[in-house]
Amino acid sequence: MPDKDKDAKMSSIAKTLNKVEDRLEKGKNCSSVAEGLANVAKASELLSSVWTLPPGQLLRFHHDTRVAGIDGDSTPGFDGNKDDAERFIAISSSEIARYQRLMYANGMKGSRRRLLIILQGMDASGKGGIVRHVFSQGDPMGMHYHGFGAPTGEEKDHDYLWRIKRELPQNGWISIFDRSQYEDIVMPRIYKTYPEEVWQARYDEINRFESQLVADGCSIIKIFLVVSKEEQKEHFLGRLEDPTKYWKFDPSDLEARARWDDYMAAWQDVFARTSTEQAPWYLVPADNRWYSRAVVSELLRNVLKNMNMIWPPLEVDADEMRRQLETL
Repeated sequence: MPDKDKDAKMSSIAKTLNKVEDRLEKGKNCSSVAEGLANVAKASELLSSVWTLPPGQLLRFHHDTRVAGIDGDSTPGFDGNKDDAERFIAISSSEIARYQRLMYANGMKGSRRRLLIILQGMDASGKGGIVRHVFSQGDPMGMHYHGFGAPTGEEKDHDYLWRIKRELPQNGWISIFDRSQYEDIVMPRIYKTYPEEVWQARYDEINRFESQLVADGCSIIKIFLVVSKEEQKEHFLGRLEDPTKYWKFDPSDLEARARWDDYMAAWQDVFARTSTEQAPWYLVPADNRWYSRAVVSELLRNVLKNMNMIWPPLEVDADEMRRQLETL
């Protein structure tokens, strides 16, 4: 097939991704570090243009948003298919890794910039897969993943935020929370393990806690993966049919499924009361894993890019260091 015909059949997203790859390849030969960073930023902007509307605007929670009304099978803002999304994720992941190294380098030199990513969602919504795919090219030095389950004996001896504070990102690091402090509102509400006045007070406590983190240099991305009840059922059945996934199935998952409406009501109140200007919630349709992973990748890359970081300068006399190296 002639190249012209091939190009005509190529999707607009594929064409844009080709341009991004070309720019990144050319950027390897930039004459200065500053030029290189500017080229990466331009490539990131071009990469974002595959979205018809930015996910950061489209999926941000607003007070007229109803989580129960979100179609888990939808792909708002992205007109491409699974192949387009996976290619997008691969390119975006490489840029995330680049920005991550930049933030880590600055953290080593005293910058307090850091990032906390909170992933929430019903069971089988794809939280673990997002971590594996979006951060596939990241450097383990500078990333911290932690999953929160039911509080242990030691954790019960402390305030509910005690275990959260222990896992926060260090300067220059990214921390990814699989579940979070929000479980300490939702679970007591549904299962009545604490009096209402206890968990009701936690909305404002968490808002203050997050506001203090942001003021201290920690950016926060809060994501709720919206999976449909039908899609969750398919994943549960898959776990029962695949011996390599037996370990993922827990009968308690069915109890949570039976209380689906209670969970949706509880999360609706969480979003309404804790989606703030400093730390908004993003509600991401998650039946199509390729779509939710692409969204998270886009949100993360843009937050890192907008930190406008540069590489830390050399703090010693380079010529003197070279002289000393020649004598050792």
